Amino acid sequence: MDFMTGLKRTMYCGEPRLADAGKEITVAGWVQRQRDLGALIFIDLRDRTGILQLAFDESTDRAIFEKAFAARNEFVLMAKGVVRERSSKNTEIPTGEVELEVTDLRVLAKSETPPFEIIENCPTSELTRLKYRYLDLRRPDLQRNILLRHKVAKVTRDYFDENGFVEIETPILIRSTPEGARDFLVPSRIHKGEFYALPQSPQLYKQLSMVAGFDRYMQIARCFRDEDLRADRQPEFTQVDLEMSFVDVEDVLAIGEGYIQRLFKDVLDVEIPMPLPRLTYKEAMERYGSDKPDTRYGMELYDLTNVVRNCGFGVFTGAINAGGSVRGITAKGAFSTLTRKEVDKLTEMVKGIGAKGLAWARLGEDGTVSSSFAKFLTEDENRALLEKAGAEPGDVVLIVGDAKNALVLSVLGALRQEVAKKLGIVPKGQFNFLWITEFPFFDWDEDLQQFVAMHHPFTAPLDECLPYLESDKAKVRAKAYDLVLNGIELSSGSIRITNPELQGRIFKLLGLSDEEAHEKFGFLTDAFRYGAPPHGGMGLGLDRIVMQMLSCESLRDVIAFPKVQNASEPMTECPARVDDVQLDDLGIALQKPEE
Repeated sequence: MDFMTGLKRTMYCGEPRLADAGKEITVAGWVQRQRDLGALIFIDLRDRTGILQLAFDESTDRAIFEKAFAARNEFVLMAKGVVRERSSKNTEIPTGEVELEVTDLRVLAKSETPPFEIIENCPTSELTRLKYRYLDLRRPDLQRNILLRHKVAKVTRDYFDENGFVEIETPILIRSTPEGARDFLVPSRIHKGEFYALPQSPQLYKQLSMVAGFDRYMQIARCFRDEDLRADRQPEFTQVDLEMSFVDVEDVLAIGEGYIQRLFKDVLDVEIPMPLPRLTYKEAMERYGSDKPDTRYGMELYDLTNVVRNCGFGVFTGAINAGGSVRGITAKGAFSTLTRKEVDKLTEMVKGIGAKGLAWARLGEDGTVSSSFAKFLTEDENRALLEKAGAEPGDVVLIVGDAKNALVLSVLGALRQEVAKKLGIVPKGQFNFLWITEFPFFDWDEDLQQFVAMHHPFTAPLDECLPYLESDKAKVRAKAYDLVLNGIELSSGSIRITNPELQGRIFKLLGLSDEEAHEKFGFLTDAFRYGAPPHGGMGLGLDRIVMQMLSCESLRDVIAFPKVQNASEPMTECPARVDDVQLDDLGIALQKPEE
C-alpha cells in the first residue's frame, strides 16, 4: 500500500465542475466501481459529497495505470491530476461534465469483497446491513440522511442561541425516579447495592436550572427508555430539550413554532404556515380517535349514538344503555377496495385491539346497499344513519359501539389509519403540524383501578380546574401540549407546578405519602422553597423530526448506529455478558436462567 507522502486532499469528490477545468487537484475516497476498457480505465471515486470519475489512458504513467487496473470496489485511493471536460457526459451526477486525468495515484487501503453492494436502496436484508453498519453507512442515501441530521442539529443550536437560550449539559447518571417507561439502571461499584439510572429526560435538572436563574435552557440531550421498540421508537434517542422562565403556554408554543418554521426553511427550504393549527385533546379524540392525528386526509369520526339510540339492534342499544356510544367513519369511494373479505380483515383487527366487532355498510355504485345491521333497523333508521354518515354510492361505512366511549374512539382512530393506508389516500411530501392542548390531568388505569398522572407529576393543572382536583378528577385538564406532525408525536411539554402546596396536593392525589414524595423528589420540592419562577418547556424528538423530514419509514434510517427490534445491536452484538470479576467488583450475583 502507498503512503500519502507529498499528497494532500484539496477537493472533495463531489465538488469539481466545468469551471475547474485545467485545475490540478487531489481527491480521496472509495472505489465505487472500476471499468477496464483495455487502453482506457475509468474509476468512479466516492466520498460523502458524491462521485468523481478518474481517467487513465495511454498517456498515463505505466505504474499508475497498473495500480488503476488492480483497483477493486471499496479500495481507498488518493488521486492527483488535472480536471478536464468529459467527452461522454453523465447528467445524473453533479460532477458529470468533468473527470480527473490522473497523474499520481496512491492505494491507501485494500478491501475484501463487501457482503453487499454499496449502492442506494440496497436490496440486501436490513439485518445483514446492520451487522456491517459501517459499510451500510457508506451508501449515499444513508449518508445524506446523517448529513441532514447534522444540519438539523446546527440550525437547532443557532435558533435557540439567537433566542437567548443557554445550552446546559445535564447528568447522564441520575437518581431513578420511575415514571412511565422503565429506567435503564447502572450499578455503582463504590456504593454497592445502589444504582444510577440513565435519564428518560432531563426533566428535573432543567427545572432546577430555572430555579438557578438561567431563564432559558436548551440541550440536545441523549435520553433512554427501557421499553419495547417499534418503527418510531428506540431505547436511546435524542431530544431537543428546552425550558423557559416567566412564561405561560402561549410563550412556549410561540418559541416552538418559530423553531419549526426556521428548521424547515433552513434545512428543506419549505415554508410552514404560521400559526400552527390547534385542537384540544377532547376535539382530537372525538374527530380523529387519536391524540396524535394525521390530518393530511379526512375520514373524521362522527357520533351515531342519538341516531340509533332506540333502534332494534342490541349491539348498538346495549352499548348506549351501558353509558357508551356508537360512532363511525366513512371511507369515500372505497366500495371496490374494501371488499367483504377486506372488511372481515378489518373486523379481526378491531377485535384484536379490544372492540367486540365491526358493523358495516357497503354502498354499491348502482345504489344497492349491503349491510351487517340493516335488517335490525327500520327503513327510516337506516336512512338516517347513512345520512349522518354522509354516505354516497361507492362508499363504505364502518361502525363501532361499546360501553367504554374511550375504547370506541381509539379503535376507530386505529381503523381510520388502517383504511387510509389500504385506500392509498395519505399524501406524500406534505407536512401537517398541529398542537394538541388541554390534555386530561389524570388518566384512569384499568389495572390499578385508580387515576394516575397522564403526564409527569410536575405538570400544572389549568387554573379553572383546581376546584375539581379532589372532587372530580375526570374534569381536571392540564397545561400540557403536544406537537404532532402527520400522525407522529414530535414533542410533549407543559407548564410546571412551582407552588409547593399545590405540588403536595398532587402527590397526595397520586397516592404518594409526604415521606415517599420527599424521598423521590425532595431535592426539587426543597428547591421551590427558595424562590422558583413560573416556568415551562418541552422536549422535541430530534430523531423523529429528521425521520419525518426525509419521509423515512423507520428511525433506523436516521440514526447512525441503531438498535433492532429486540433492543440489540447486531454489529457489536450488544448487550453482552460480562465476566465474573466485573460482577464481583459491583457486588452483583446473577440468577441462573430457568430451564
